[in-house]
Amino acid sequence: MTLISRRTAITGLGVSALALGRNSRARAANDYPPGITDTEIKLGTTAPYSGPASGYGLYGQAQTAYFQMINDKGGINGRKINLISLDNAFSPPKAVEQTRKLVESEEVFAIAGFLGTATNAAVQKYLNAKKVPNLFLTSGAERFNNPKEFPWIVPFYPIYVSQGAALGAFILKEKPDAKIAVQYVNDDLGKDFLRGLKQGLGEKVSAIVKEVSHEITEPTIDSQVADCKGSGADVFVQLTYSKFAAQGIRKVAALGWKPLHIINSNCASIGGTLAPAGLDNSKGLISAWWEAIPTDPNQQDKPAIKAYVEFMKKYMPTVSVDDSTVTPGFNNAYMIEQVLRRCGTELTRENLLKQATSLKDERPPLFLDGVKVHNTSSDYRAVHNLRITRFDGANWNPVGDMVDLDEKAS
Repeated sequence: MTLISRRTAITGLGVSALALGRNSRARAANDYPPGITDTEIKLGTTAPYSGPASGYGLYGQAQTAYFQMINDKGGINGRKINLISLDNAFSPPKAVEQTRKLVESEEVFAIAGFLGTATNAAVQKYLNAKKVPNLFLTSGAERFNNPKEFPWIVPFYPIYVSQGAALGAFILKEKPDAKIAVQYVNDDLGKDFLRGLKQGLGEKVSAIVKEVSHEITEPTIDSQVADCKGSGADVFVQLTYSKFAAQGIRKVAALGWKPLHIINSNCASIGGTLAPAGLDNSKGLISAWWEAIPTDPNQQDKPAIKAYVEFMKKYMPTVSVDDSTVTPGFNNAYMIEQVLRRCGTELTRENLLKQATSLKDERPPLFLDGVKVHNTSSDYRAVHNLRITRFDGANWNPVGDMVDLDEKAS
């Protein structure tokens, strides 16, 4: 029952009261912000359903599937979620075009933050100027934690620089006399990770003996991997996307190279990266995790994991449950659901932003135990620790204690 119908029922004052109720309903409808009606909350997002990073389209599929599940359960506070998800081809210009369509033609209430540094950066100024919330976008680029200049852009991902620093500290502990080769993608993701890695190495930054970059449009990085091996390095760090990490893992094996091989968290999906590269080839890889892996024997008995497996079977039956490309999309939608519920009947963009930037102990069900989640209106960083992990050929296993990312923050 809506707020207006309750008022009408309470008055019981005959025809004049009913007429007043109808007028109130009309005014209330006119007072709703874009994308809100008595029965619907319209959200928009984009995803790389085509293009060089189309494997990450599963993120967008996960968002759509999650809100379908919520609608099947009755929606949020009496309203169904209408999520419009368009293809951005992982292209910044296409992301701008599609986002403008969502805001100006579809008139969505908010953007259900999508995956990608360059694509989100392309729409950052536009959405902020329009005062349209971009909630819980999946990128750890530092540029998105800027509430003073871009208050309407709210990330939900560990900062890349801090992650890189954690990996650098791990290298120092694991191989104090390491010779390091780094291969990274030439965008904000790769550059932020690299900057953090160098911070973590500190005065040992000279241990980097080879540093090469690639563009996301390049078909292969095999020659770069060979150059890194030729440098004499015994540590190989890849800071890139899944497609290129898989190429690197295969090429390292083909070369018979046996470095300590480290990949950034974005590339650590068993189903999305390691299986295509070869699980045997992937043994010994190092990465970082804060999200639970549903196929991990240590996680499978947990109620939240069981619920996720059932979700995958019903709403994404053609996708392998071990493809963790789905996980951040699921977590994104979960967090948006929570802040929408907190908004109650005050469904304004201002209140949505307020709820999204005052998180406290709101941990998604697919996060590891012990991961701290909180943010404020002056600091949008939400995920504050993670684990360094090693792949054993079947599962990622923790190495050491939780890493405090606040200590690694630049």
